[in-house]
Amino acid sequence: MIDRVRKRQRIKKNKEFQQVFNEGKSYANRQFVVYCLPKEGQKEFRIGLSIGKKIGNAVIRNQVKRYIRQVFFEIKEELRQDMDYVIIARVSAANLNYHETKKSLEHVLKIAKVIKRKKNS
Repeated sequence: MIDRVRKRQRIKKNKEFQQVFNEGKSYANRQFVVYCLPKEGQKEFRIGLSIGKKIGNAVIRNQVKRYIRQVFFEIKEELRQDMDYVIIARVSAANLNYHETKKSLEHVLKIAKVIKRKKNS
C-alpha cells in the first residue's frame, strides 16, 4: 500500500470547495484555517488544500502541501471519516517544519472536535 492520501480522498472541483466554504464550519489558529463539512454516507474523509501565492514560491507552497497531506495520512485513523476538510494555509505556515505543521493542524482539528484522542499516549 502506498503511504499517502489517495486521489479519491482529495477535493478538486471548485464547486466542491465552494460547498465546503458555504455550508461548513471554520476553525483557525495562526497557521491554518480548516473548514469542516459533514457528509452523510461518506466512507472516507476528503481533503482540499488552498495554499496562496503569499505563502512563498512554488517550492515552499508544494512543501507545505506535502506536509499537510502527510499529517492527514498519519492521523487518518483518528479523524472523523464522514467529513470533507478544506485547509487554508496562512503565511506563517511557510516557516514551519513537519513536526510543527503536524502539531498546529492537530490543534485546529481538536478545536473542531473531529479528531479522537490518542489511545495509550
